[in-house]
Amino acid sequence: MPSASLTRRISFSAAHRYSRPEWSDEKNASTFGACAWPNFHGHSYVCDITVSGPIDDKTGFVVDLGVLDRILREQVKDRFDHRNINLDVAEFADGKLVPTGENLARYVFERVEKELPKPARVMRVTVGEDDSLSATYSRE
Repeated sequence: MPSASLTRRISFSAAHRYSRPEWSDEKNASTFGACAWPNFHGHSYVCDITVSGPIDDKTGFVVDLGVLDRILREQVKDRFDHRNINLDVAEFADGKLVPTGENLARYVFERVEKELPKPARVMRVTVGEDDSLSATYSRE
């Protein structure tokens, strides 16, 4: 069945730190470098979410943008913006997910996918920390 896709970009600012609590400070530093500094560091993230599905004959939409925007606000913006990811987002607390771009992209993908009205599906999520680094999690 033919389908179309659309991509919505959102942004948020957040702090994080890469570390494994079961590792020594030395092992964290040798594995994660400056990203393991104990006082955290921050980014102005850009997040692109691509959804795909059939175009509704009546509305012309793959997904209603108002609905998509609400989902992105609740699942991404409200959860991450001006937060310390390690301290404020339970799934990224020490000993759980390390808040890498890859894990953030996967987390956003899974959260948005659960809320997205069917038959639309999330195809990919790209999380950019800055102009030189981004991570993509995709269905493909």
